[in-house]
Amino acid sequence: MTTLNHVELLKIEKDGLEVRKDIESYGRLGFTAISPDDLERFKWLGLYQQSPKVDGYFMMRIKIPGGLLTAAQLMVISGISREYGRGIVDITTRQALQFHWLRVENLPDIFLRLAKARLSSVGAAGDCPRNVIGHPLAGIDADEVIDTRSIIQSVNEFFQENREFSNLPRKFKISISGSRYNTGHGEINDVALTPATKEINGKEVVGFHVRVGGGLSRTPQFAQPINIFVLPEEVITVLAGVATIFREHGYREQRNHARLKFLVADWGVEKFTEKLLKITGPLLTRGTDLTIGWNGGYFHGVHQQKQVGLSYIGLPIPGGRSTADDMEALANLAEQYGDGSMLTSNSQNLILPNIPNEKVDALLQESILQRYNPLAKSFSAYMVACVGKEFCPFALATTKQYIEAISKHLDQQVTLDQPIRIHISGCPHSCAQPQIADIGLQGTGVKVGKEVIEAFELWLGGSLHVNGNFATKLQGSISAQNVPFVLEKLINFYAQNKRTAEDFTNFVRRIGIPEFQAKFDALTL
Repeated sequence: MTTLNHVELLKIEKDGLEVRKDIESYGRLGFTAISPDDLERFKWLGLYQQSPKVDGYFMMRIKIPGGLLTAAQLMVISGISREYGRGIVDITTRQALQFHWLRVENLPDIFLRLAKARLSSVGAAGDCPRNVIGHPLAGIDADEVIDTRSIIQSVNEFFQENREFSNLPRKFKISISGSRYNTGHGEINDVALTPATKEINGKEVVGFHVRVGGGLSRTPQFAQPINIFVLPEEVITVLAGVATIFREHGYREQRNHARLKFLVADWGVEKFTEKLLKITGPLLTRGTDLTIGWNGGYFHGVHQQKQVGLSYIGLPIPGGRSTADDMEALANLAEQYGDGSMLTSNSQNLILPNIPNEKVDALLQESILQRYNPLAKSFSAYMVACVGKEFCPFALATTKQYIEAISKHLDQQVTLDQPIRIHISGCPHSCAQPQIADIGLQGTGVKVGKEVIEAFELWLGGSLHVNGNFATKLQGSISAQNVPFVLEKLINFYAQNKRTAEDFTNFVRRIGIPEFQAKFDALTL
């Protein structure tokens, strides 16, 4: 007999999406009127309680499917943040945007404003399909295989508030990318589509290969390729099939053992494929995979688009943290210099596309681009961070607040000819994805006398290249205040001993973890 966990029981009583009907009344009655079960269901609306939970503040996540955003939409988001969220706007590792400091009394107005701007937070959290991520340069990248914008839009519309899939065992993350450079981070998603070709009736056809069962957290697992080739018109059928398997066969006993990756690991890909084909009907077998590399999701700088005479400009937003005023200023630039289009990336950065080449120099002179400098070589430009202890009840350490101190120290003490990706996560839930970073920092606590101080575990050598691997955790930890100095020594060891054009992760693989462990031990004695 299956014993359901507490969240499964409350979902049986009332679907998570149903709580949307109660927002207006809760807005009038206030935080203390919200039942504990409905506080859990608020996640289906993209709402989480901030830490400390008793204060009654919420974080809200806004879905930005494929990272496609308009300046007008960002203006609305900036306005909400300024009025209700103390001026904070965060970009997430799934191309979404986040507010903080929201009160339940504010929510009816916020939902109204979002709806008018064709934005939604519904499904940005909860046990349902989350924000669909993809290649942020879809439609403008000269090297893309297939433009996935309309596909992602259709998939988002299919799953949005779809009651057939609003009660999954756990969150369900979808990645759809048409890039040769794995910009959708396919291996760490529940289901991922990456570009492929197959000869059909003597003609080469572009479509997708499929991976299932990826995820991070305490038990990271790469998504596994299954033996099917999917035509663009078959995408929704296949994704609905995968979600159906998850809904019907996924584990519902323990929350920490409920993601699709556990089912895939137990079944194996052959059984999973067999079950999928019973739902979808016959599908073609795999063709030729077109993924050739990985760029970490970074697009900094000025680059030519496939549209003649247009460029896109990638802006670093350190740790994804910005302000309502800055976001509004960037939205104004998108309208002034471009066509009002904007893009978010899963490296927590922002892209201004469709800039006429003759306007690029003038745009680069704008004062706000001195702060979000697309040509910056600072360590901060390649830092990813979750919200950390500032807002998250699970976090053991502060995150975004350390970016400036770490990057300033490293910029002064280290000289490199290529960037190092540093991801800072406040806890083992891996929201900042430390397992795929060159250097990952994961928050923990260390007891010094009677006091517990913030500290970090160190992960090295993560990559999603064609032969990717998760970072390896070193034994031991570093106090937060010593992180800049320890990183300086380890990165200088790399700088002084690397081969020409050898990146940090390949250097770690060549030198070996034992060598880094010995150096780490000497630095943390």
